Amino acid sequence: MRAVGLDEFGGPEVLRVVELPRPEAGPGQIGIRVHAAGVTPGDVLLRSGRIAALMEGVRQPYLPGQEVAGVVDQIGAGTATDLRIGDRVMAMVVPIRPDGGGYAEHVVLDANWVGRAPAGTSHAEAATLPMNGLTARMALDQLDLPPGATLAVTGAAGAVGGFVVQLAKQAGLTVYADAKASDVPRVSALGADQVVVRGPGVADRFRELAPGGVDGAVDTVGTADLFDAIRDGGGLAWVSGGSAEAPRGIKAGYVYMPDYGGRPDELDELRRLAETGVLTLRVADTFPPEQAGQAHRLLEAGGVRGRLVIAF
Repeated sequence: MRAVGLDEFGGPEVLRVVELPRPEAGPGQIGIRVHAAGVTPGDVLLRSGRIAALMEGVRQPYLPGQEVAGVVDQIGAGTATDLRIGDRVMAMVVPIRPDGGGYAEHVVLDANWVGRAPAGTSHAEAATLPMNGLTARMALDQLDLPPGATLAVTGAAGAVGGFVVQLAKQAGLTVYADAKASDVPRVSALGADQVVVRGPGVADRFRELAPGGVDGAVDTVGTADLFDAIRDGGGLAWVSGGSAEAPRGIKAGYVYMPDYGGRPDELDELRRLAETGVLTLRVADTFPPEQAGQAHRLLEAGGVRGRLVIAF
């Protein structure tokens, strides 16, 4: 099978198309013929070597890839599932597992990591949902805000931030978001109640909307001084960046998305929300495996709206 991997850490140029044996599904597992794999910031961390300490025991060449969509092509003996060969599915993949990530024509996963793809979507669209959606869901679950509470979201024009906005509105929260001026219409269309200009001083701008401080915040981009926007005793969920030292009784924690892997209930709820229009699936562009490096360059350059996808 074809895959995209790397033998040494470095820039986008280290990514190459490789030929690997097709994995075989064992008991409790499902094999997927992958048609689309999302390109995520986590893939950049792996490729650049910034998580090299976590790669011990992972087969080389290392395969990035945290979310995939495709068709069931294997069901291991004795696997309890209502999926059948040929069903369209999506899944989150953890690239630090021994077999690596999802940049491959075939992956095998435990059955509870695989869910049905939203009806009426392309493979590329479905591939944008598992990791992004589960990360957004976990961030909001960590904060556990009641309906009517106020939430600040940074990086709301991005893939995870956009899902946070939409899931928060569905939960009855008042959402304040930041965005570049050119992204304000896009973020407003996602459902944000108010949008402020991103950049230095954004915490003060959130405070203007919530003088007592917001009840919680989700930081998807590593925003400095975001604590200043949050009320005493509020909450902060870090998707990117952050510090463990939280002032004024604020409860802060990182969102470690593999903790929501193996949650078919959460994955199926995301499917339902995509099918009913609560979640908007946004594909920025697609690339063949041979151009995976170009996808990484675009992601690292910033400004991508939606998810870049490798199509197999």
